[in-house]
Amino acid sequence: MKERTTLKKTMKPHWVLAIALGSSVGWGAFVQPTNWMGQAGPLGVVIGMVIGALLMMVIAVSYGFLIKHYPVSGGGFAYAFIGLGRKHAFISGWFLTLGYICIVALNASALALMFKYVFPSFVQTYKLYEIGGWDVYVTEILIATTALLVFAYFNIRGKGLTGSAQFIFCFVMVASILVLFSMVGVSPTSGFENIQPIFHPELTTFGAIISIVAIAPWAYVGFDNVPQVAEEFNFSSKKAFGLIIFALTAAALIYSLMVITTAMPMPWLDVVNEQLIWGTGTVIKQELGVVGLIILTVALSMGIFTGLNGFIISTSRLLFSMSRAKILPQIFSKLHPKYQTPYAGIIFTVIIAMLAPWFGREVLLWVVDMSSIGVSIAYFYTCFTAYSLLQWSNKARDPQKQVAPVKKLFALTGALFSLVFIGLLLVPGSPAFLGIESRVALVIWIVLGLSFYLLKRKEYYAIPETELRYLVLGEENEGK
Repeated sequence: MKERTTLKKTMKPHWVLAIALGSSVGWGAFVQPTNWMGQAGPLGVVIGMVIGALLMMVIAVSYGFLIKHYPVSGGGFAYAFIGLGRKHAFISGWFLTLGYICIVALNASALALMFKYVFPSFVQTYKLYEIGGWDVYVTEILIATTALLVFAYFNIRGKGLTGSAQFIFCFVMVASILVLFSMVGVSPTSGFENIQPIFHPELTTFGAIISIVAIAPWAYVGFDNVPQVAEEFNFSSKKAFGLIIFALTAAALIYSLMVITTAMPMPWLDVVNEQLIWGTGTVIKQELGVVGLIILTVALSMGIFTGLNGFIISTSRLLFSMSRAKILPQIFSKLHPKYQTPYAGIIFTVIIAMLAPWFGREVLLWVVDMSSIGVSIAYFYTCFTAYSLLQWSNKARDPQKQVAPVKKLFALTGALFSLVFIGLLLVPGSPAFLGIESRVALVIWIVLGLSFYLLKRKEYYAIPETELRYLVLGEENEGK
């Protein structure tokens, strides 16, 4: 049996927490509040985000159980293999790769958007073309591309560097948010009266909240970066569930604080109706001046950096795991000769993400939808696998399975929630139905994945089950 390539155990608990929290928050908390309020109103967004976090916690129960028993890279890919076999493992892994790469692209595009707002005269030079009513400039493409290359370089250099940097980025982001919220709260011209009406007056309360809940897979996706680095934990995998729950709780609080911070300075409906490029930035600048805008820019930059860093790490580990199982080209499971990192996956992720800035701001909306589909499919497979490995009572037939009726119920509920999320995105007429651009891109990704699958299928299915379990899970034999 061929020797299995493994990753070094260098990830500390606070690094993993920073990866989960920083990736969960990302750029959305600082760029999207006015867009979300336009869908649901301030309280509608807060309620939707809290419900979304609670739903993710239900799904996280399955992740916590599986990480504890299978601390390997691959996450949803490895879990689908355990529960449903190699074909479903590929489906889960391929769609999860889509979700992760989309978020890397989102963060790079958001960085260019921030520069375009803060330094418009610098960025808005050398216009290339217009797409979807949005002008695309050479400068913003260069900004996004440079950020991707820098983070690719640091990720190739080593996990210790990126892990400690992630923690610093996350700490600065949280501190900046608390400072902003406090400054707005004590400002004499801001107040809770500006949050009225608390829901969007032209939409039903239920529909408004559901439209926010539907984006929960995208908003909180960073929590499932934890299983991607499970193989690299230098601590007990039993701690993973607690880290995930803490990250989700903190992320929900951050989203809520940023929505309230955006809504308090002036009547939120007026802000939404102006359709500003960066509503939160405009509000904070008018209320707190340049100092406030600088703090917000720092917070946004840290959110973007944590998202870029966290998802480049996770995508490369997912590709590494799939390649180790021989379903993707071998290059993805080769480690850098000096730094011992999966460098090919890092480079591949960055190259694909570099395409996003060429499509302007509209691509942000397309990519959010795409990433939600990818991660929701992986959520379903993970919850289904946990459900299949747990049993209701000792009377069940398989004595090797763990008896945990509450966890089994959560796993079943999580699987159903995942199907609901997928339905909201794919069923015509739903409040979160994919746009035509997202559907076209999704079809392209499926065709690309099918090509990979057909190319490697013969080799993939020729691997004996015991050997594949060893490659994916590190098990020496099936009975382990």
